[in-house]
Amino acid sequence: MRWQQLFADLQAQFEAAEDAEARAEHASRARAEMGAVRLADRLGGALGTPLALSCRGAGRVTGVLVETGSDWLLLADERNRDQLVAVAAVRAVSGLGRRSAPAEEDGPVRARLDLRRALRGLARDRSAVQVVLDDGTALTGTVDRVGADYLELAEHPADEPRRAAAVREVHALVIDAVAVVRTLLPGWD
Repeated sequence: MRWQQLFADLQAQFEAAEDAEARAEHASRARAEMGAVRLADRLGGALGTPLALSCRGAGRVTGVLVETGSDWLLLADERNRDQLVAVAAVRAVSGLGRRSAPAEEDGPVRARLDLRRALRGLARDRSAVQVVLDDGTALTGTVDRVGADYLELAEHPADEPRRAAAVREVHALVIDAVAVVRTLLPGWD
């Protein structure tokens, strides 16, 4: 009888040690997997979620995450204005849930859908925008053209269309200095 109790006790200790080892291994594996998750993957799992971003130069930027690109985020604010945010300007993100998107390598097509391409779309639309630079400078106007590493912004009042008489100045802005580009709503901004 005593031998059976001894063997049962040894078996229980062995199983407890195995369970502890498995839990430690699982925790270690989870930490290693989390260590490979990039912010872009975390944000990809938050599509459709309201977020608050802390951005260099632009301060707090809030809205629902609509889309992510290789180096940009698109948020819709409470007035449904688009806010194109350069990932390089993001310093902190609040509102992320527990989900992450599966880690994926940027394929050749996705890699080409960078901030320059998004800015070229704004130039095509001829929409009035506010460009906030990483030093806090805010300019209002229309994106005229986008080069390899800069954009040209025709500065004019938000409530006037881009016409030669309304243009105050044309600025060449370094794309790496762009923090946030907001579309402006006629009559609202």
